Amino acid sequence: MQISAKADYAVRALVELAADSGRPLTCESIASSQDIPFRFLKSVFRDLRQAGLVRSQRGCEGGYWIGRDAAEISVAEVMTAVDGEFLTVRGERPGDLGYPGAAGTLPDVWRAVEAAARAVLGGTSIARLAAGAARDVASARLAPEDVRDMPSSRSDAEDVRDVASDRPAAVRPAAVPA
Repeated sequence: MQISAKADYAVRALVELAADSGRPLTCESIASSQDIPFRFLKSVFRDLRQAGLVRSQRGCEGGYWIGRDAAEISVAEVMTAVDGEFLTVRGERPGDLGYPGAAGTLPDVWRAVEAAARAVLGGTSIARLAAGAARDVASARLAPEDVRDMPSSRSDAEDVRDVASDRPAAVRPAAVPA
């Protein structure tokens, strides 16, 4: 499963807005603080504004505000606002798939993946991310053995090693140092 750069940037931008909601933030300041390409972020804000997730004000005192209560905006909603369909397989929704023969049950797996991703991302609000509590959401929705060694920062995530497991990479626990 791949999360698009557009979805990643959109969520990061909304978390910045939620963390500093007392004043409008410029696209330039968000791009700088989150290390996001400015031009790309401007197009992301266009989609977020059309979805009602941000509002903007022009002028020297202008910038962007979060469009609704951050606690009511889920990561899944943000992803859908900027990418369209939540999860697709070769451009088709998992519910619309049907395969012949031995692969006939594979669409059930894709639907389960979509349901699990929607449960985690739909249950994670922008406010929760801004408060730093996203790990709690993942912990509540995944099996304890999948969360025990879940990376808590970007540098930890880079150290995750493949382990012999049938589970998808997204839920494999990090390797435990000897």
